[in-house]
Amino acid sequence: MTTHDTFPVTIYHNPDCGTSRNTLALIRHAGIEPTIIEYLKTPPTREVLVRLIAEAMLHPREAVREKGTPFAELGLGEPGITDEMLMDAMLAHPILINRPFVVTPHGTRLCRPSEVVLDILPPVTAPFTKEDGEVVIDNQGRRVR
Repeated sequence: MTTHDTFPVTIYHNPDCGTSRNTLALIRHAGIEPTIIEYLKTPPTREVLVRLIAEAMLHPREAVREKGTPFAELGLGEPGITDEMLMDAMLAHPILINRPFVVTPHGTRLCRPSEVVLDILPPVTAPFTKEDGEVVIDNQGRRVR
């Protein structure tokens, strides 16, 4: 039996995003092979997106990605934009969904920065360094940030 069987994890992943790749690497470093949903290829339904945002204790505006998206072109930063309008935009343009969302039995988080995932995984003490060289867990098994 793998850890995945006893501790299911789902990541809404974008393989082109460094934060998403680091989050996936941390999950695997914990000995878990997650269910990976490449949300740009398989966007969540409205029901799933609403649930992810609510379980992560966020408001839709906090789940919207501005950088590298049509956020400005769609006028999403303008006064009067409602949560419902933001949800509609994220569903129509999944690149607007910030990433990565991770769901585990310990909770749901938008893992920015990537080490936020450690809050919802079983304890991880083995040293871990991000792909850019930033140390997340040191040689004594302590979180650096």
